[in-house]
Amino acid sequence: MAFDHLWPVGEPTAPALAPLPVLAAVAARSEGLFLGPLVARVGLVSTAHLQGQLRALDLLAPGRVICALGTGDATSAEEEAAYGLAPRSPAQRRARLEEALVALAGFEERWCGAGGPETNAVARRHGAALNLWRASPGRVREAAAGGPVTWAGPLEGGEALLDALEHAGAAWAVATRASDLDALERWRTSR
Repeated sequence: MAFDHLWPVGEPTAPALAPLPVLAAVAARSEGLFLGPLVARVGLVSTAHLQGQLRALDLLAPGRVICALGTGDATSAEEEAAYGLAPRSPAQRRARLEEALVALAGFEERWCGAGGPETNAVARRHGAALNLWRASPGRVREAAAGGPVTWAGPLEGGEALLDALEHAGAAWAVATRASDLDALERWRTSR
């Protein structure tokens, strides 16, 4: 997974790489890895452009692309303002999310960054999993009652957290770079 920010979170003077070209480079050099942005912001580029990038990635990694989408948040708004991009209302961002979900309907894995009830309803209406950032296993269980859920964040709690997330109904857990990779590998190979 690769983030879709104009600069690394909290570091506005640091450079950031566009996630989909980076993922394409990884796809060309790997087999078996699932690849996707975490999350692609639907308002940063046109839906047609985003769809084209994800379909091109799927040509390099057939069946291994995760279309993880998001509407943006306060962090995104700061970045977009710095680059002179016009602000969009929550309703406009949800409309772009819906447009993207329709355009990417052929992909098996479609995730949406969980947000407010209206955003979550758009995801559910299109059969997309809600991706919960740093959510507790209890919150994962609540969300899983309404449909598929995934989880992302630092792997604080190691194998015990992964067990709890699995039991709560998370279909995927994406560990960020600040995670205990040894614990992740032990858990993965125990399955």
